[in-house]
Amino acid sequence: MDLKETLQVSAMGMKAQGVRLRVVAENLANAGTTGATAADDPYRRKIVTFKNELDRKTGVETVQVSDIGVDKSEFQSKYDPGNPAADGNGNVKIANVNSLIEVMDMHEAQNAYQANLGATEIAKSMLIQTINLLK
Repeated sequence: MDLKETLQVSAMGMKAQGVRLRVVAENLANAGTTGATAADDPYRRKIVTFKNELDRKTGVETVQVSDIGVDKSEFQSKYDPGNPAADGNGNVKIANVNSLIEVMDMHEAQNAYQANLGATEIAKSMLIQTINLLK
């Protein structure tokens, strides 16, 4: 793999992890939300799935976002009879977002982004050194 391909792989990795970070931020922003009425469902957690994709032109596999789906797990429930979204028993459905899981997912995405950025910086440094040798 040459340096150009290394830069391409790293850039695609950073792009995919950027999408993942945006989804995590959306999930965290909607944690604890409810529906407008008892019949409405609250926000449903989103999840990102990745896939490898072959760039036929260069023969290099890169990571791509395959899908941004929804988590089908059950909603949480809390007793809040004064809430307009409460059912007949006073229970309110809350978004199925676990903040601890989202923070861990965010750290994992940040670390993957940072690793790709590091690879990009090393490839850039090697390109600059090669240019300097050719002078």
